[in-house]
Amino acid sequence: MSWLKTIWGEILGLFVDDKSLALVILAWLVVAGVVVALKWIPADLQGPVFVLGLVVIFLENTLRRARSG
Repeated sequence: MSWLKTIWGEILGLFVDDKSLALVILAWLVVAGVVVALKWIPADLQGPVFVLGLVVIFLENTLRRARSG
């Protein structure tokens, strides 16, 4: 069964380089979905708030990567 785990890890590695970035983006998608479903913010602000969240995530990741090496 370890060969199956190895294959899965290789396939996942083709698409996901930074696991923490992928997890944060998935978490943001869930949060954004909940916000939209519960109508916590007006419809005309949902898109900009979603994009702003992604920009913040990418900036944080870029700065962290730049600092580490």
